[in-house]
Amino acid sequence: MEKAVKLQVRKDLNNHQQQNIIKLKGSLISRGYTQIIHIADQDEEFHINFFETSKDFKNEVQEFINAFITKEDLEDTVKFLK
Repeated sequence: MEKAVKLQVRKDLNNHQQQNIIKLKGSLISRGYTQIIHIADQDEEFHINFFETSKDFKNEVQEFINAFITKEDLEDTVKFLK
């Protein structure tokens, strides 16, 4: 069974933050965690980025994303939704 991963991403980003978000999405796809990432509006401030991944990858994906967020200082830009 597949599991959805949902991220809340701030809309108002500077160029560096935008590049890092694109890098994060590309890394998720190139590592085989997903094939496509969907984007939906949440409100005036945030987008929701979501994708399906196998339950075998769910914890690995979360660890990868958390490490990426910390490394690239995106704590105020991206967060997991449950």
